[in-house]
Amino acid sequence: MNPSIVVFDIGGVLIDWNPAYLYRKLLPDEAAVTAFLAEVCTPAWNEQFDAGRPFAEGVADLCARHPDRAGLIEAYWLRWHEMLGGEIAGTAGLLGRLKAGGVPVHAISNWSAETFPRAREIFPFLDAFDVLVVSGREKLVKPHAPIFERFLERAGVGAEQCLFIDDNAANIAAAAALGFHTEHFRSAEALEARLTALGLLAHAAEVAG
Repeated sequence: MNPSIVVFDIGGVLIDWNPAYLYRKLLPDEAAVTAFLAEVCTPAWNEQFDAGRPFAEGVADLCARHPDRAGLIEAYWLRWHEMLGGEIAGTAGLLGRLKAGGVPVHAISNWSAETFPRAREIFPFLDAFDVLVVSGREKLVKPHAPIFERFLERAGVGAEQCLFIDDNAANIAAAAALGFHTEHFRSAEALEARLTALGLLAHAAEVAG
């Protein structure tokens, strides 16, 4: 059975988010940026916020451990919006076409509950989703099964009805294990081809025509 519902990841699929965009302004060269994000403000540290930890706690804790880098650490929160590189070219347009064609569109995103409202102000298309599950609000994160199960319960759908799109291979594997159809996102063009092959864009094209 082909899916009739599309479930998006947000960061890396619809929105280009990368801490390096900010730290390239604050550190002298790419090597310094890479080292800082690997050793101080690490992906594992950031994941705490996706899981619901308040930024104030996480920043204070890390500043206590790296007092010489306190200003740089605080910038992670104070200048968070400078980590946003804009829309992923073409993907928001596909979201709009699906929505216009009457295809149910949802999202499951690893994102801090504190920063997501700021993203929503910048990217109005984030209001398009019928059901939106944000990890920081739920205190559940991908790739663990409970966040997917929370989504299915809230949306009132079965995994086999859904095409889940994510740029992270671990998240794709977790969704597939639960019975979702999946698309490992690499480009808007490849995603458009998959959506077309599944017939999900056909109704949107008829509406546009």
